[in-house]
Amino acid sequence: MPLRARTLLGPGPSNPYPEATAALGLPLLGHLDPLFLQVLDETSDRLRQVFGTENRRTLPLSATGSAGMEAAFVNTVGPGDVVVVAVNGLFGQRMTDVAARCGAEVVAVEHEWGQPVDAERVLAAHPSPKLIAAVHAETSTGVRSDLEPLAAGKGDALLLADCVTSLGGIPVRLDEWGVDLAYSGSQKCLGVPPGLAPFTISDRAWERRIEKPQSWYLDLGMLGGYAGEAAGSGGRTYHHTAPTGMVVSLHAGLGRILDEGLDAVHARHAEAGRLLHEGLAELGLELFAAEGHRLPELTTVKVPDGVDSAAVRKELLERYDLEIGAGAGAYASTVWRIGLMGPNASPARVGLVLAALEDVLGH
Repeated sequence: MPLRARTLLGPGPSNPYPEATAALGLPLLGHLDPLFLQVLDETSDRLRQVFGTENRRTLPLSATGSAGMEAAFVNTVGPGDVVVVAVNGLFGQRMTDVAARCGAEVVAVEHEWGQPVDAERVLAAHPSPKLIAAVHAETSTGVRSDLEPLAAGKGDALLLADCVTSLGGIPVRLDEWGVDLAYSGSQKCLGVPPGLAPFTISDRAWERRIEKPQSWYLDLGMLGGYAGEAAGSGGRTYHHTAPTGMVVSLHAGLGRILDEGLDAVHARHAEAGRLLHEGLAELGLELFAAEGHRLPELTTVKVPDGVDSAAVRKELLERYDLEIGAGAGAYASTVWRIGLMGPNASPARVGLVLAALEDVLGH
């Protein structure tokens, strides 16, 4: 197979933690094996710690992060329900699409890409929505938005947060902030291969769920009989064949993070991001995301005038086995996205990407 070792410094996936990679080679267990169910329950408990929640319905969904988004909407939103979505990038746009497919009346609050969510405008967009949705760390723009003001003003509405690029990289404190539902992906700051969507739902949101959602596969009521609320119950309801090897890998990746300590992991990402931002400025490059709201784990940088974005990325990949990402949407050819996630959040990776960029741009 024509595979090569790449340094994955794009918007995801990132290179996994060694512990997560090693776990993929452990003996495979069946999805109803008592030993595996113990690992599944421990994984859910570890997810509670990184999500900052005590929600008993916290579990790894057997799909990528986008399925976490869909699960959140299909289980809480039905025809005619009003959903307010803060749109400040590609993934806010995707939220509006998914909500509309559920039959919701979608109120999209548009923001300039590169800017954080304006909580006041979002809260003023509709007097009584069923659900308010926002992206905590917008992968397309490298912007962090505060969730606390949205939670403080949500009233009777549920608050949904996309934490795909934030979980494991910057602080996430769902219970403290007042977030009702959240989802993530295994392949970014959690440092695990792609394939799982960490998910959590509060009791408050659970009580308002759609009893029989349009998606059988993502029906949280059925999934809860196997994972999440079934933990420690002594009985499991078969729903689907869980990707047991991936759950074991997530278990190991989360263990690696918790052994280092969440505060230390967040500080490591913050320091790597700071070094990258400073280094890019020294190269004469301009950052895209609004100052004061830039993610340390995903940096967006403007492509210099006269530079072929795709050619630079191709050269980095071919000469250095180093991947960075293109921009998204209207900024596909004018912005680069550089990820420092999981084990890649280190000064060594910063030095590598800065040196490689300087070399390629110099030629």
